[in-house]
Amino acid sequence: MSAEDAGPGGAAANVSFAINPEPAEELVETGRRLFAGPCDFLRGVVAMDGLPPADRPEVCFAGRSNVGKSTLINALTGRKGLARASNTPGRTQELNFFALGEAGYLVDLPGYGYAAAPRAKVSNWQELVKSYLAGRPTLARVFLLIDSRHGLKPVDHEIMTLLDKAAVVFQVVLTKADKPKQEALARTAEAVVKGLAMHPAAFPEIRITAAEKGAGIPELRAGIAGLMLPEG
Repeated sequence: MSAEDAGPGGAAANVSFAINPEPAEELVETGRRLFAGPCDFLRGVVAMDGLPPADRPEVCFAGRSNVGKSTLINALTGRKGLARASNTPGRTQELNFFALGEAGYLVDLPGYGYAAAPRAKVSNWQELVKSYLAGRPTLARVFLLIDSRHGLKPVDHEIMTLLDKAAVVFQVVLTKADKPKQEALARTAEAVVKGLAMHPAAFPEIRITAAEKGAGIPELRAGIAGLMLPEG
């Protein structure tokens, strides 16, 4: 299914966005094999000088607090406790790096927006995230997670504008797609497409996932494999 926005004012206004397209079967299998291999927690980073060497591709997962980043990473890797999931917004307080063997890194970013932490600490997280997003040379793509029940919020546009300015490609992933009814989910997806029209760094493909049920996980693995592996 695809959608197109031709409204005025957006640099990407004439770009057609594909919603949940089917990847090639070969790439799905490549993604399955990639994530069936080793995947280990490497380190938590609290300052830019603590980043691991920029010696391989990496993708990161960004989104508002409690959008489901840790749950999605656990589903992708098939390891329930790899990324710490919590019902308490703001629990992820570091840039958490996970090594997919030698192929690349997965990075779980602190949630932005509301967080159950002192304001000064939240401000420090936000500055770290902004510095990382704007200055990491091996960052192949940002997966921007959006709760399918709520759609885009102003704080999402702030991050997307930062990525536009840094010329860092980002791709929207709708999470918790098993929660709303199908009609509401379709409306959210169409509204997201319209919102993305003003962001030139947006990758023209939206993924829809329900991590707890495994929906959309093989397709997202395929996309990551295409970014990390030469044969992808």
